Amino acid sequence: MQQTMRWFGPSDPVSLRDIRQAGCSGVVSALHQIAPGEIWTPAEIFKRKRIIEDAGMQWSVVESLPIHDDIKRKTGGYKNYIQNFKKSLRNIATGGLKVVVYNFMPVLDWIRTDIAYEMPDKSRALRFEKNAFIAFDLFLLKRPGADNDYSEREKHAARILIESMTKNEKEILYQNALLGLPGTSDHFTDNEILAALRTYETINRNTLKENLFYFLHEIIPLAEEFGLKMAIHPDDPPYPVLGLPRIVSTEKDITEILASVPSPANGLCFCTGSLGVRVDNDLIGIIQRLGDRIHFLHLRNTRRDGEGNFYEADHLQGDTDMYSVVKEIAKLMRRTGKAIPMRPDHGHQMLDDMNKATYPGYSAIGRLRALAELRGLELGINLSL
Repeated sequence: MQQTMRWFGPSDPVSLRDIRQAGCSGVVSALHQIAPGEIWTPAEIFKRKRIIEDAGMQWSVVESLPIHDDIKRKTGGYKNYIQNFKKSLRNIATGGLKVVVYNFMPVLDWIRTDIAYEMPDKSRALRFEKNAFIAFDLFLLKRPGADNDYSEREKHAARILIESMTKNEKEILYQNALLGLPGTSDHFTDNEILAALRTYETINRNTLKENLFYFLHEIIPLAEEFGLKMAIHPDDPPYPVLGLPRIVSTEKDITEILASVPSPANGLCFCTGSLGVRVDNDLIGIIQRLGDRIHFLHLRNTRRDGEGNFYEADHLQGDTDMYSVVKEIAKLMRRTGKAIPMRPDHGHQMLDDMNKATYPGYSAIGRLRALAELRGLELGINLSL
């Protein structure tokens, strides 16, 4: 695997020097300053590429090229936004990049209720507590129709929780649940999120899936022509939230997406965290059956329970058997003769990073620890094969 780390650009408190000292030869980055739907120009792409190369590394993966919500809804200016996306792909290819990650999650990216969950060793992790999220949805956001999405037992438990919380605890939960996309420090307001949710009132799971297939039929032939590999990221968490459909949560979902346009350019970002939250996802089997279409790896681990709660565990100690995953990936790369880029995802906040302001899950030292563990695990596996 090619070891990389995510870098959010010049404003990222984790520097390129930090990333290089961690042992990375590649950087995963995106032009977060450009709004979704706008064109990534050659000048901006080459500017970012030059900064990374001047630091002694290469820009390995674009993560992410955002998809405008008009495309996901197939409404409004979706045709123009698809054309802009194609122009961005052309410019990315001209810049010499090969792998482009994207997702098709409506409105929000990943969702957590706690971004400073205290681990037994006092480091901090990201956590999703279902009861807390229901309490947020019902009593803080007050989403219309939310009452119909939960059982009486769930609503009762959420009410007890919210009534036990202080004003400050409610504010923290509210802000955590509506964090902006990675790479920004923005928060959504309740009016913004409710307005965005209303635009999806007529979009069900089948409609969203059909809209994704339409989008793929438009862009995959062009990506294949340019030698690009598109890698869709699974849903996080991999089940419906806020009344929004999810369509990239299971192996069946992924198989349908890859079959919709059967091209090597139509591939997967294999995220062991997002997929591993569901007990019904066979991670080893997904690698064995769909490995030829895996273009990028997010290696992280989670610890889940039967209630829908999970937190980001140590990379080698969660519910996912990371040894078996890395071994299967090593076998895949030997068979194909290709190194798949990988980044350790969602490291714990620890040591000197405890008092630093970084993007949740993206402090330096926690990811350094994860990368060192994964690098050692891969080396041992390769020596034993």
